[in-house]
Amino acid sequence: MKTFVIGIGGVTNGGKTTLAKSLQKHLPNCSVISQDDFFKPESEIDIDENGFLQYDVLEALNMEKMMSAVSCWMENPGSSAGPAALESDQGVPILIIEGFLLFNYKPLDTIWNRSYFLTVPYEECKRRRSTRVYEPPDPPGYFDGHVWPMYLKHRQEMSSITWDIVYLDGTRSKEELFSQVYEDVKQELEKQNGKVFFCQTVWWRRENIHNS
Repeated sequence: MKTFVIGIGGVTNGGKTTLAKSLQKHLPNCSVISQDDFFKPESEIDIDENGFLQYDVLEALNMEKMMSAVSCWMENPGSSAGPAALESDQGVPILIIEGFLLFNYKPLDTIWNRSYFLTVPYEECKRRRSTRVYEPPDPPGYFDGHVWPMYLKHRQEMSSITWDIVYLDGTRSKEELFSQVYEDVKQELEKQNGKVFFCQTVWWRRENIHNS
């Protein structure tokens, strides 16, 4: 079965989850997998020399379990209860994977049909982070001592990526971000739907020529 997989990555508190949920409401046959659901227990998280828990690294995530969830979806694509906003593409199951380290995990490299990355400036990101409640809570200096340095490190690693990523300004309103991504996804789905229709037409013609 043909599928369409969307990756939404980006900085912490950049708006990834909000965007993913908005898209799910408006795209038919759409499911969401969140990377945040695969954090290891606190007892398995490494601690650096400053006493900071190393949550913003791949090693803090059970990526094998996440890949298993993705594989299960690929084998039996689910459908959402969202409205059929793109009626011509209802037959294409859509999976949105959102998380802060999607594009730094090599086994996911070949899965994406469309990739988006939300960016937010340092000061705004720090402000947003300070309004969130985490378990365990961020200790004093955690953002500057761990979160932001790891973001910069992983963003630098992405310079070697060979596929197209659409970078989004996370300071824009959630409505603007949704509209931009929704229209882009819609166009890509229409292209894919056209390719499928073309292939089916070629097959039908060949069959009719063969049977005539």
